Amino acid sequence: MTSTGEARNVLLEELQWVHNVLRGELEVCQDLAVHVRGGAPPDEVRARLEALQARGPLWLLRINCLRYCQFVHGHHGHEDILLFPAVRSYAPELSGVVDKLEADHRQVSDLLDIVEDAARRLGTADEAAARDSVAGALENLSEHLLEHLAYEEVALAPVLVAWDHWPFFDR
Repeated sequence: MTSTGEARNVLLEELQWVHNVLRGELEVCQDLAVHVRGGAPPDEVRARLEALQARGPLWLLRINCLRYCQFVHGHHGHEDILLFPAVRSYAPELSGVVDKLEADHRQVSDLLDIVEDAARRLGTADEAAARDSVAGALENLSEHLLEHLAYEEVALAPVLVAWDHWPFFDR
């Protein structure tokens, strides 16, 4: 119970915490997209991408040029492998919701790959096209990922509130 007498749900709070980390980093990405389109030098863009990677221990675990993208891939992979089968087992009526979340994960995965590919092209011969590509990819990722995170939190809240621990750790 909290000081206001409301029951806390640690599982939902954990999911929301991870999603809030992702949202915060998306704001950094969106700001970076504006600077890329505005003509920021490639070295500055790369430095800001490296700063995004080094903001916390989650990012330091990744070896890809955009560790953020790798973290999202990992988070969604764990949900696909561990969380979603547990939700399907516990609440079969949410099978359609889980199908949508899995489809969202595939779409976000493709968008993350596009961001990574676009970032690698910065500083090449076609600088203007590379800048537009990075900025557009980051904007598209932000739009789709923010929508997905909000939907997932709302759709899974009833199940997470009902659980008192992660069921897949019982195996």
